[in-house]
Amino acid sequence: MDGWVVNASPIICLAKAGYTDLLLKLPGKIIVPKAVAEEILAGPISDPARQLLVTGKLPVVEIQALPEILAWDLGKGETAVLSYALANPGWIAVIDDLAARKCARSFTILIKGTLAIVIQAKKCGLIVSASNAMRSLQAAGLRLDNEVIRIALKQTVNEEW
Repeated sequence: MDGWVVNASPIICLAKAGYTDLLLKLPGKIIVPKAVAEEILAGPISDPARQLLVTGKLPVVEIQALPEILAWDLGKGETAVLSYALANPGWIAVIDDLAARKCARSFTILIKGTLAIVIQAKKCGLIVSASNAMRSLQAAGLRLDNEVIRIALKQTVNEEW
């Protein structure tokens, strides 16, 4: 896998929950589309995701939207993420939005969500508890079904929800 192209919600939730280091340590390469950066930078100065982007630790790149992705009528950030991943096979689209995930599957774009990042971090020893991380992420605004979390944690890292 070449790297991750990341949408706004994973960055925002991970930053609010105090887990931005996972974005810096897990992928080999990471990029943020300019459309995603603009969405995050429009937030308040005190926003942790905004503060992360201002540091320059996450490279921001201009991405040309592909017509086949534009046809799905997704947001600008989702469109940019999926356009990049489609044009660059091997890159993983890090995206939580359901409609964007359906679009990605239709083009066989590799996808990963915030829950998968937490599970990977637990397996790599970067966090002690995936369950605690998911609770923090939910408190930070990540909307994910408790049953999905419970099943994923039990099957992958043998943790209870």
